[in-house]
This record gives sequence, C-alpha cells and structure tokens, in this order.
Amino acid sequence: MATNRTFTMIKPDAVQENHIGGILHMIEEGGFRIVELQKLSLTSERAGQFYAVHAERPFYNDLVKYMSSGPIVAAVLEKDNAVADFRTLIGATNPAQAAEGTIRKKYAKSIEANAVHGSDSDENAQIEADFFFGK
Repeated sequence: MATNRTFTMIKPDAVQENHIGGILHMIEEGGFRIVELQKLSLTSERAGQFYAVHAERPFYNDLVKYMSSGPIVAAVLEKDNAVADFRTLIGATNPAQAAEGTIRKKYAKSIEANAVHGSDSDENAQIEADFFFGK
C-alpha cells in the first residue's frame, strides 16, 4: 500500500548553484506539501551512514565525498502516492534522459551531480526521513 509521504534531499551541487528556491517551487507546484525541511552539512561519516547500502559499489567513496562537500537540504514531502509521483517529478538519474519539466532536466549537471535525491520506496522514504528528522 502506498503511503502519502516521501523523502528528498537537494544535493550539494544544486545548493551551491542557488537552486533551492526553484526546486522547492517545483515541488510545491507538483502538489506536494513540505512537512519538514532543514539545511545542513553532512560529515563524511554521516554521508557514509546514509549511503551504507552502496558501500560495496565502486562509486561509494566518490558519493560520500560529494555528499559531504557542501550543504544539503533535507525534506519530508506529503501527497497521495508521494513516492511514485515524486520519482516522476525528479526525472531520470541521468539528466540527459530526464523528461522535460522534471527537476533533473532543469537543474542537474550530470549523473553524479543530479540535483536531488528521491526515495525509491515507501519503506526507504520512512528510513531516510527518520535518518534526518529522528521520528
């Protein structure tokens, strides 16, 4: 059963490029309500914990370095069918393949610097939100 909440992170590249407002505007225009929001910096250790599921992948160390390279914005979003609808709104991981009108098409620079994270399941949305907001 789909829940009505998901988690997102505006990544360091998009924060550095001053895209927080534009991304949040697209989220709200997409029918999402921002339930919780915080801007923070991840330490390497904290980024490593968040992405621990990828620890054995070849890109893990670069991902941790990137995610701890500058501030991020973490948010919990609410809407019916939130996870699936948000995945549609953010677009494909590769911005070159992302559909027009998606966040990544507009703001992402590359597969690695792809502007936003979006939870891929209801279960992960809860885990990721708890990681940042400690519910």
